Amino acid sequence: MAKFLTGNELNSDLEKLLEKAEQQIILISPYIKLHDRYASVLRTKMNNPKIKIIVVFGKNEEDFSRSMKQDDFNFFKEFPNIEIRYERRLHAKYYASESSAILTSMNLYNFSQDNNIEAGVMTKATLLSNIAGNFLTNVTGEDGFDKTAWTYFSRVIDQSDLLFKKNPEYESTNFGLSKKYTNSKTEIDKLTDFFENRFKYESNHKKDGNERKILGLKQAAAEIKPEMKIESIIPQKKISSEVKYLSTTALSKELGISTKDLFNKFERLNWIKKNEDDWVLTNLGISKGAQTRKGQYGEYIAWPNFIVTDL
Repeated sequence: MAKFLTGNELNSDLEKLLEKAEQQIILISPYIKLHDRYASVLRTKMNNPKIKIIVVFGKNEEDFSRSMKQDDFNFFKEFPNIEIRYERRLHAKYYASESSAILTSMNLYNFSQDNNIEAGVMTKATLLSNIAGNFLTNVTGEDGFDKTAWTYFSRVIDQSDLLFKKNPEYESTNFGLSKKYTNSKTEIDKLTDFFENRFKYESNHKKDGNERKILGLKQAAAEIKPEMKIESIIPQKKISSEVKYLSTTALSKELGISTKDLFNKFERLNWIKKNEDDWVLTNLGISKGAQTRKGQYGEYIAWPNFIVTDL
């Protein structure tokens, strides 16, 4: 039977799902930044090659680090039996073991667990429920909720891009009657190089994008009729590479929203937090390029002008 979950119960049952897993753990979430409570539970599975872990994340095709942090990738790649996959269209969130699953609105992101209003539905798949589900399928022709969800997300996994794969290796013992785990071998790894050379990837992506724009402009120019002016095809807009920093108040005016609403938005994004009566930057805010500066009335947070692309 399905169980509706909210708030602390949702967090608690997800933690229990991870804790009780003995054969498989599936984590499907567009954004991944592990909460300490989940990382602690997963860490107890790190030396168990029998548990197959599949992680699927998404969004931010041009920069994976906005969807999965390098620290979390470094954590996951230590597991002996794991796949990490990417699906650019992913928006759904689904967490499962061999015995239960949770379909939810909640990202596997620490800010979501601590601050957002989230809800989910949990189903438990046991031998008895599988037998009953198969019987009902034969009688009514309809699959159960858990079976339908699992079929759907299995397809999501199969269609996603495999970026990292690590498999356990065994040696035969007792004349081939049993096997003993020896080590794990990384067969595919496209993420380590990305994270270690992230700025190179970002630069190449921007370069490729600019080259595509230039090619498009050239193609458009080639199609211009003699009586047409080039200015009507190519926008005459100056592009400055200079980074300018704005206070939250100045930035709110640029965006046309109130300063209070912008502060609240930054807090929801976990870029800033309250320290007594003052706003201070979080590590995530610093990673976005924000700085703490001194002004006429004391310290303030300054945001780079390109931050608007992330809002």
